[in-house]
Amino acid sequence: QVQVEESGGGLVQAGGSLRLSCAASGRSFANYAMGWFRQAPGEEREFVARITWSGGSTYYSDSVKGRFTISRDNTKSSVDLQMNSLKPEDTAVYYCAAGLINTNRPSEYKYWGQGTQVTVSS
Repeated sequence: QVQVEESGGGLVQAGGSLRLSCAASGRSFANYAMGWFRQAPGEEREFVARITWSGGSTYYSDSVKGRFTISRDNTKSSVDLQMNSLKPEDTAVYYCAAGLINTNRPSEYKYWGQGTQVTVSS
């Protein structure tokens, strides 16, 4: 079992940057693919970025490609999401999740954090 907890959210102006962190605890963190998802009010939870267990491959949604970077450090059991050139439409609660299948589908991720709010003002 893996527990995950996000941090680093906040309020930022459009064009600014934020770095989200996800701290994981439990055994076998390195066995899990890790993903970042987000959910805006009234919207479904959507895929943002994911990274394979080794960190060797990363994937992004079209809406964040080129602006966001996901990375992981298995020695620290952590995953980060660097968000640059933020836009008001990036406003959402951001969730970190762990799963054994590297996929964009939220339903395939077994362990979720409580989320951290990101608000981008125009």
